[in-house]
Amino acid sequence: MTRLTLGCGAILRGTVVIASIASLIAAPALAEPPVDLSKWSPEYVRSIAGTEEFDTAEACGKVTPLDYKGRLTFWYQGVFEGDPDLLRQYYKDFFEAFRKTYPNIQLEEQALTYNDLLDKFRTALLGNAAPMAIRLQILGGTEFAAKGYLEPLKPEDVGWSSEDFWPGAMKAVTWDGVTYGIPTNNETMAFIWNADIFKRAGLDPDKAPATWDDVVKYSKQIHDKLGIAGYGLVARKNAGNTPYRFMPQLWAYGGGVLDEADPNPNYGEVRLNSEASKRALQASYDMYVRDKSVPVSALTNQQADNQPLFLGGQLGMMISHPSDYNVMLDLQKKATGADKEKAQTVIDNMRYGLIPTGPDGKRAVVFGGSNIHILKPEYVDGGKVDVPAAKAIICFWTSPEWSLKMAYAGSNPGNLNGFKTKWMKERLDNIKFLDVTTSMLPYGIPFPALPQAPEIMNIIVPDMLQNALTGAMTVDEAADDAAKKVEDLMGGGGL
Repeated sequence: MTRLTLGCGAILRGTVVIASIASLIAAPALAEPPVDLSKWSPEYVRSIAGTEEFDTAEACGKVTPLDYKGRLTFWYQGVFEGDPDLLRQYYKDFFEAFRKTYPNIQLEEQALTYNDLLDKFRTALLGNAAPMAIRLQILGGTEFAAKGYLEPLKPEDVGWSSEDFWPGAMKAVTWDGVTYGIPTNNETMAFIWNADIFKRAGLDPDKAPATWDDVVKYSKQIHDKLGIAGYGLVARKNAGNTPYRFMPQLWAYGGGVLDEADPNPNYGEVRLNSEASKRALQASYDMYVRDKSVPVSALTNQQADNQPLFLGGQLGMMISHPSDYNVMLDLQKKATGADKEKAQTVIDNMRYGLIPTGPDGKRAVVFGGSNIHILKPEYVDGGKVDVPAAKAIICFWTSPEWSLKMAYAGSNPGNLNGFKTKWMKERLDNIKFLDVTTSMLPYGIPFPALPQAPEIMNIIVPDMLQNALTGAMTVDEAADDAAKKVEDLMGGGGL
């Protein structure tokens, strides 16, 4: 482990972030949260679902009049390959509803993939050609806020309360004590396995592996007995899927990039080369190199590549979104002949459980999701931001209704009131395993709320995995190399 002696500004700013969140939560002027987070459980979520009604047009009309005439340019991560058809429909419905509600706002939206969005946005900022508003993955908020590209923006600016959103999600949009965006959704994942594969491999078909050490053992046993991949390892470079699937393992073993898994992180210590972090990396090495029990394509796979493997009965278990279930339902419908029958057998044998713990009983999942932001006019194409139009679409997307619907198939509503809507009740009744993934929310850990986080998570962490798994470096060398890169990045700016 390395104490950061350089980049004191980053450490200080991280401390300020935590302090600001603490004051935000404790502020007596704020109303009580719409849900009781201390009671969080599948039973509690079911008990509040469908208990309140919300009128999105009425609420947003108080922020931006419904007859407002304006123009808005808006970029967002869209629905692409690997997403279920259900989510595609809700995205279509959202933009239709917004245009119907605000017929006089000329909306020019653009959907981009995860990596394309970040790359295009960074380039656009340099050329003062950015959109007026943008929805970014959770990693993006602090990066662009720290560089001065974003306008301050808090839930109260669009008719909501900060208490309507998860404290952990608000942390990801807070920099130097100022809020620069609003969460649209909160992502958590769980663990999925094929009960039939477990049974044929001599494992209990009704029990997920309890620990990450068990995942390694189960993966080997499945591969040795059945000749198929046991665990769906994802280690692709510069891909958003990789940190979302490796970090829960890293945190469970007691490791971290910095101290982001601590209750009150100050980002003052690099932990990627701690013994705990190395144990997590060793576990992935053991599965890929020693046991050869994961897909050979793990170094280039994204989660979308694991879905057909799982559906084809060639993969035993993986970290998963509820959306994976819906995607595989879509794939099964499109299959023909024997493939269709085989896919149905897999779906019938799908089981969901909590993500395994580390050796000391620690359970973790990435507290992910996306946030929506408004740009400063000097970086926008044309040099002007139509703020009322931007607030209209932000109010719309972060409303209880659309915050829930846009997260319907695989995530959770950013606005906590979304859990109380009729659509939440419908969702719980219709989407299998959703109660398990919502149960993972209390175990959620946000990525470090630092501008360097995108490079750390999308580049340095996957590079560490690649270096170890390809044999370019030993496990110790790969961890030490990654830790040095983080230390240099924190001290020298980097991005």
